[in-house]
Amino acid sequence: MSESAASSPLAAPSARHLSPALHHQFEDIEQQRDAGNFGMWVFLATEMLFFGGVFTGYIMYRSLYYPGFAAGSHGLEVNLGAAMTFVLLASSFTMAMAVHAARAGRRGMLLGLLFATILLGIAFLGMKFTEYSHKWHEQMVPGLNFHPSLTELRGAPEHAVELFLCFYFFMTGLHALHMIIGIGLLSVMAILAWRGRISCEHYNRVEVSGLYWHFVDIIWIYLFPLLYLIGGRYK
Repeated sequence: MSESAASSPLAAPSARHLSPALHHQFEDIEQQRDAGNFGMWVFLATEMLFFGGVFTGYIMYRSLYYPGFAAGSHGLEVNLGAAMTFVLLASSFTMAMAVHAARAGRRGMLLGLLFATILLGIAFLGMKFTEYSHKWHEQMVPGLNFHPSLTELRGAPEHAVELFLCFYFFMTGLHALHMIIGIGLLSVMAILAWRGRISCEHYNRVEVSGLYWHFVDIIWIYLFPLLYLIGGRYK
């Protein structure tokens, strides 16, 4: 074969497929990573629009029924909410370190950090469902078991407190659903890492999963003060 034939464009595709991590529709690994990141950012933009609508509705009703929202907030367990915030912040750290381990090709470290992130996510959900159980026993579940005491109402209209709790259960429940999806996603990443399907050349899956996980954590950073810290705390 002549030198010109070897360097012709027809010879390029065979060289491009030497890497098993490269999909056929991309020119190189860098383009593939950029496409994956861009796709996730587009998805997260739609999620921001969705949560933005929920937050807008919450803010509007909070301005109209502030005493009821403050009374409902005082019925929540702020210490438990703070603990959940700490757990999620820790999970964001372990997730960021997992991405670093994937880039460095450190399989054992990657598996350990993914499992740590998953366990922290499960711990968060355990605390959240514990709080839901407390609200049920305190008869603070709108529409199903809502018979709050006068102490919980703090002089606010009952319908306003119930409205706040509707937002509380919907917003935190929606967040919990995203957490469950995130745990499932990270579980898949852990299986792929265990099978050796994630390497320093093909770590983009972990990086994209990390973007989703950090987004879910950021949503909670907004939910905690909006729901748990209304009107200050008094003995």
